[in-house]
Amino acid sequence: MRKTPTFAQRFMMGLVRGYQLLFSHWIQAGCRYQPSCSAYAMQALARHGACAGSYLAAARILRCNPFCLGGHDPVPDNAPGLFTRLGCVQPARPSPSSNPEASP
Repeated sequence: MRKTPTFAQRFMMGLVRGYQLLFSHWIQAGCRYQPSCSAYAMQALARHGACAGSYLAAARILRCNPFCLGGHDPVPDNAPGLFTRLGCVQPARPSPSSNPEASP
């Protein structure tokens, strides 16, 4: 079950989509990472919300430089610890099937 995106999420995702439509065609070098930095930002915003998603997207953009190796870098399943402590996002809960103590 997916939550409806908040206004802040929709706004930030709109900014990223605007970048994709208007400016990404002029940057021919492309991203060193897979998925691209803008696709990563969209996934991070959708998965972790505006606060943590923006942080993850900014950290990814800062990692993308001429000295990085690049490669596959997916959005993490869990938000950074700072955002769970501040209450911006809920910490991920382990599934019952992965907990050996939960089985009878």
